[in-house]
Amino acid sequence: MYEAIVFYAFGAVLLVSGVLVVTARNPVHGVLFLVLAFFTAAAIWLLLRAEFLAITLVVVYVGAVMVLFLFVVMMLDINLERVRQGFWRNLPLAAVVGGIMVAEMVAVLARARFVENVKPLPAGYSNTKELGRVLYTDYAYAFEIAAVLLLVAIVSAIALTLRRRKDTRAQDPSEQVRAHPEGRVRLVSMPAERDS
Repeated sequence: MYEAIVFYAFGAVLLVSGVLVVTARNPVHGVLFLVLAFFTAAAIWLLLRAEFLAITLVVVYVGAVMVLFLFVVMMLDINLERVRQGFWRNLPLAAVVGGIMVAEMVAVLARARFVENVKPLPAGYSNTKELGRVLYTDYAYAFEIAAVLLLVAIVSAIALTLRRRKDTRAQDPSEQVRAHPEGRVRLVSMPAERDS
């Protein structure tokens, strides 16, 4: 009963934070809600005993999103004084998001105290190994289709952003390979001069 209540509570937080990511007008608020959504999904995976997926989600996505956001702030040459002024304005929302994440972790860790009939896992069980087995056997075709879609997306992104500029110089490897030393280097014989 406890696990069901916590699961539905986390699901509600995940849905609300996902909607707020899309509807937030302030990009800082959107990123905070996105971090909350990722963290809540990780907490749900912890409830389902998928620790590897939970840790991967937190390390890769939460870390990558925050680093990406910082790079965007630095690359767009945003006025840092204005960003610092908005720090205190965004602090209450950040405190609420942080408090929700702490409450979720407390709820996940309190499961062992409130749930008596937790089925123990067999000796030598590894959820990473089980995840790999299921992913590469039962869902092999879906995994391959997702890999192909990601490959097409990468190639498309490169093709859309690749532009040839007329004002830049570039090396032509085929021209460099066809070059011969006779055409490039000329030896000149000069008589030696004596100092008087």
